[in-house]
Amino acid sequence: MKNNIRPIDIAKSLNVSTSTLRSYETRGIIPATERLGTGYRIYTEEHLAYFECIVAMSPGFGMEITTAVLKKLQQKNLNSALWIINETQAANYQEKELAIRIIKDLNNIVDSQTIANNLMTIGEVANKAKISTSTIRYWEKEGYVNSKRGENNYRYFNSYQFIKILLMKLTQNAVYSHEIVQLKKSIRNLEEYNIEGAKSIVEERQQYLNKRNQEQLHGLYFLYRLCAKLGLK
Repeated sequence: MKNNIRPIDIAKSLNVSTSTLRSYETRGIIPATERLGTGYRIYTEEHLAYFECIVAMSPGFGMEITTAVLKKLQQKNLNSALWIINETQAANYQEKELAIRIIKDLNNIVDSQTIANNLMTIGEVANKAKISTSTIRYWEKEGYVNSKRGENNYRYFNSYQFIKILLMKLTQNAVYSHEIVQLKKSIRNLEEYNIEGAKSIVEERQQYLNKRNQEQLHGLYFLYRLCAKLGLK
């Protein structure tokens, strides 16, 4: 391609609008551009590499992480960029392990009576699930989980509600999307003791995690190409 590239040509090649390209520039994700006397932006092949990387990375990493990584690259700080990626992928692995744990917990539930008899305080739940009590209270307020009040007015959660809390934890690191909204809706609508319904949600989440893994691999390929273009590899 020519050294100077029209915004419309980049937009068409990436199947985005020119206003989307301008929004990336406003975010500071790409280097500053020069302008012609007419005021039109002048993009170079380096800009194109940035735009390709943004479009490739955002589905798997989200715009927040993508923005943070590419800003580090503009600062020629490759190591910091890679550690951001590393932290994100570590969180993905932890989410995968959590999904496996939930399936095991569901398989260990014998009957509804076992669920009803196994009660934990909110503090015990928070400690076991490694979630703050304020987050659990918020989820209860929003109707995702339910507790019962004891004689001392303390909250008590049974085994099934604990699993629903773990299901909500699966959504914490997720990139906001229609799928995540639907996932939370499904968790809210789960009836008490619906073991198979909970398993279905976990299996759906596992499929999503596999898809996100593949999307991240695709994004990393374009990140590598950008680093090569910038002479950072």
